Amino acid sequence: MRETIVDRAYAKTLLPPRKEDGHKGDFGKLLVLGGSVGYTGAPYLAASAAVHSGCGLVYLGVPESIWAVEAQKCVSAMPFPLPETDGRLCLAALDKMQDKLKGCDVLALGPGLGRGKETEQLVHALLWQVKEPLVLDADGINALSGHIDLLDARRGRPTVLTPHEVEFARIGGDLSRGDRERAAQDFAMAHGCVLVLKGHRTVTASPEGDVLVNTTGGSGLAKGGSGDVLTGVIASLMAQRADALRAAAAGDWLHGRAGDLAEQELTAYSVTPEDVVRKLPDAIREILE
Repeated sequence: MRETIVDRAYAKTLLPPRKEDGHKGDFGKLLVLGGSVGYTGAPYLAASAAVHSGCGLVYLGVPESIWAVEAQKCVSAMPFPLPETDGRLCLAALDKMQDKLKGCDVLALGPGLGRGKETEQLVHALLWQVKEPLVLDADGINALSGHIDLLDARRGRPTVLTPHEVEFARIGGDLSRGDRERAAQDFAMAHGCVLVLKGHRTVTASPEGDVLVNTTGGSGLAKGGSGDVLTGVIASLMAQRADALRAAAAGDWLHGRAGDLAEQELTAYSVTPEDVVRKLPDAIREILE
C-alpha cells in the first residue's frame, strides 16, 4: 500500500498556486446544490467554506422555500431558487441546474439535500449526466445505496465522495476488518473515485491505489455541519484547478487544522462549524508561511 502521511509540509505542496494578478474568473466557479426544509445550514456552510478557501465565484442552488433564508445568510456566495417537492429539490429542477452548471467548473452535491424519492432520482440523473468534476456528500452519497453502478459509470470523470463510516457502509464499504486505510483503498480502486473516509485521521484514497492519512482535526469537529465545511473546501480547491486527490488531501488538512485552531480558542466542547470556517484563513496562512 502506498501510504502518505499528510502533515503541514506535505499539505503545502498540495495547495493550488494563486496568481497575484488573477481575477475572480481565474480561481474557479463552483455550483453547490443542496438544502431542504429543516436543513438550511448545510448548504450555507459549504458555500461559505468554499469562499473562505479561495474559490472565485460560488453559486448555491436550493429549494425555493428556503431561498430567502440562504439569500439573507450568504453575503459572498450567490443563492438562487430551484423547484421543489415537499421542501426538497426535485426532478423539475434538473434543467435549471444543468443551465447553471454550464458556466461552472465543479459541482458539490448533497449538503442538507434530504432524502426522498424524487430527490434521489435527481441525484441519479446528475450522476449520469454531469461531465464536470463532482464532490458528493451526505444525502448525495446515501442516494447511491443500491445504485453503485451510477458511480461506476463516472469512472474517468473526477468524482470525490466524502462519507463518514455509516454512509460508507450504506454504499458497500467494508470496514469489517477494522482497517480504514485498506477499506478506503479497496473502494476507491473498485469504483474509480477519490474516497474521503471521514473520522479520526481521515483517510483519502485514489483509484490508482494511493492512500493519504490526515494528521489534523480533533473532537471539536464531531458536530453536525463539519462535513459540509469539508465539502466546500475540497470543491473550492478543485475549482481552483487542483486535481481531485490533491484537493481532497489538502482540504482534509485545512479543515482539520482550522478545527484545531478553533479548539485552541474555544475548547472542543464549544467549537461550531461556523468557527471552523472562520479559522480557515489562519490554517491557509500557516501553509503559506
